[in-house]
Amino acid sequence: MLGDIHGAYRALKQVLERSSFDYEADRLICLGDVVDGWPETKESIDELLKIQNLVYIMGNHDVWALQWMETREGAEIWLDQGGRATCDSYADGIPANHVTFFQKAHDYFLDNDRLFVHAGILPGLTAEECSREILYWDRSLVRMAMDLQKKETPRQLTPYNEVFVGHTPISSPHPMKYCEVWMIDTGAAWSGVLSIMNVDSKEWFTSDIVKDLYPGVKGR
Repeated sequence: MLGDIHGAYRALKQVLERSSFDYEADRLICLGDVVDGWPETKESIDELLKIQNLVYIMGNHDVWALQWMETREGAEIWLDQGGRATCDSYADGIPANHVTFFQKAHDYFLDNDRLFVHAGILPGLTAEECSREILYWDRSLVRMAMDLQKKETPRQLTPYNEVFVGHTPISSPHPMKYCEVWMIDTGAAWSGVLSIMNVDSKEWFTSDIVKDLYPGVKGR
């Protein structure tokens, strides 16, 4: 399982190599937001497309990027939050399979009693009961889980045994668990690292600090 890439192709290559990921045999669940921030969105998607068993979950930035790919019109808020870097990465054109990549993305993914979703769900509800707006954007679940863990009063917040989310960056250099919620976005878009984790063993691997991989380049 992989956190938010945000155009950091060099970090993506690092975590795939460091985890000895097998492009033919292993499954990779990506929690969304491959776009926006660092300058190599196109290269990042090209790399993900090489993976035979990829489960890609739509993120809020991906929604903005797909809208631009389909209409060539980008929302100003998107452009200001990393979208310009995404546009620049497609200076030579947008491959049709990149558009399809997003059009076929999952709103969420269920694996037995484990839920994988970009932003989260509303506490007490199932993913099926939540709108796309909630799945892509809402931080209610992670905020509640973090608050309860901080108060040392963790409790079950969802119908799932485990919930894995991106979207909300954490300052930890590796994934963290709060109640049953695993937070995987370790700040690759900013001054953190990109993280990949085995959902069964909970073994994780991280990239170098992403800004060090792109000297002189401003991310988000």
